[in-house]
Amino acid sequence: MSQTETMRPALPDPSTAPELFEGVLTRRVIAFVIDLVAMGAMILAFGLIGLIAGFLTFGLAWLALVFVVPATIVLYYGATLGSARRATLGMQMMDIVLTPTRGQPLDGWMAIIHAGVFWITAWISLPLSLVFTLFTPRRQMIHDLIVGTLMVRRSPMVRHWQARSARTTGAY
Repeated sequence: MSQTETMRPALPDPSTAPELFEGVLTRRVIAFVIDLVAMGAMILAFGLIGLIAGFLTFGLAWLALVFVVPATIVLYYGATLGSARRATLGMQMMDIVLTPTRGQPLDGWMAIIHAGVFWITAWISLPLSLVFTLFTPRRQMIHDLIVGTLMVRRSPMVRHWQARSARTTGAY
C-alpha cells in the first residue's frame, strides 16, 4: 500500500453504505432554501442596522451597505460550515454534513472556498449542477468535486465511521 493510499481517508461507497446517500440531493435543496431564509433574515437585520447607522453618520455608513450581502454570505458559511458541526443551519435540520475527501481538514477557509465555488457554479447554471449529481456515484455536485468535499447524511455517517473504526482496531 502506498503512502497516498494510507493517508487518504476511505470514502464511503454508495453500494456498501447506501444509507449515507439516501435522499441527499433532496435534503440539500431543502437545506439550501432554509439557508437562504436564514441569510435573508441576517441581510435584513444588517441592512436595517446600516440604514440606521447611515442616518447617524449623515450618510457615510450607507457606503458600507454594498458589502452587506457578500459579507453575510461569507460570515454565514464560514461560521457554520467551518465549525465542528461542518453544516449550515439548513444542513443540520436536514441531517446532512459536509465531509472533506482529500485528507485536508474542513476549516473556515475551506468552507468559504466551498461556498464561493458553489455560488459561482450556481450563478452559471444551478440546474446543470443539480443534474450533474445524478451521474456521480456519490451524488456530488460540481463544486464538491472541484473543492474535494462530499455531502452525506450525518446520523448514518456516525454509525458508519464507528463501525469502520471498530473493524480496523480489531484487525491489529
